[in-house]
Amino acid sequence: MIVVTGATGNVGLPLTRALAEAGEQVTAVSRHAAAMPDGVRHVAADLAGPAGLEPALAGAKALFLLLSGELHAAGANPADVIRQAAANGVRRVVLLSTLGVVTRPFGTTRIAMRALEDTLRESGLDWAILRPGGFASNALWWAESVRSQRVVAAPFGDVGVPIIDPADIAEVAAACLVDDQHNGGVYELTGPEVITPRRQTAVIADALGSPVRFQELTREEAKAAMTQSMPGELADDTLDIIGAPLPAELRVSPDVQRVLGRAPRPFADWTARSIAAFR
Repeated sequence: MIVVTGATGNVGLPLTRALAEAGEQVTAVSRHAAAMPDGVRHVAADLAGPAGLEPALAGAKALFLLLSGELHAAGANPADVIRQAAANGVRRVVLLSTLGVVTRPFGTTRIAMRALEDTLRESGLDWAILRPGGFASNALWWAESVRSQRVVAAPFGDVGVPIIDPADIAEVAAACLVDDQHNGGVYELTGPEVITPRRQTAVIADALGSPVRFQELTREEAKAAMTQSMPGELADDTLDIIGAPLPAELRVSPDVQRVLGRAPRPFADWTARSIAAFR
């Protein structure tokens, strides 16, 4: 049985579906009750308190670990989840990390994530680490303004990075969870090309079949909007990356091709599947 944390999210939900469709027994973990594919067991748990994960781990052979906000919760120790998994007989953990542990290793959250990677490496378990860059699904930040005004408002309109479709992350995770050849693998995951916010806007407009205007925000305007839903430090961190990406953040990685035997999906594929959010 395979346990998937973050099972209602942009990566966890397609991963849960892919594993279930492949005939794997899956336990999906999220904070709240949620509809799941047929045959998938759901357990509500908060990873900030690892004891809540205990019912999900019984009989599990592998764990997909996605921490998101739990990594930053007051008093949280995410390494406890790995130790608890090992104590419950889990043999393999696939960790969703971030490309930032390599490209910008000194931020608070990336120091914590790198420490978690090290804990996993030293755990005695089989493991794989996924390090994605920016997500195509971050374009959902623009969905409301596109629906109501046909406008995308964003900073750095002509600065791009190779964003990745979360469905590709999910497929790589599925391969790592079930295939021994990925044991000890560290995969940097990107999309197939560098794409700017202005170009993303054009792709959304094409999928809608109607014009969408791009409105350039200053960094200050963007931070003011972002801090409504995230800490100011994280907003500054994000703006640093999307405004002045480092060469390593512009690199198109071969790792999706290496694991899946095909190129990563372009932004247009994600947009076509997600266009209802923008209508």
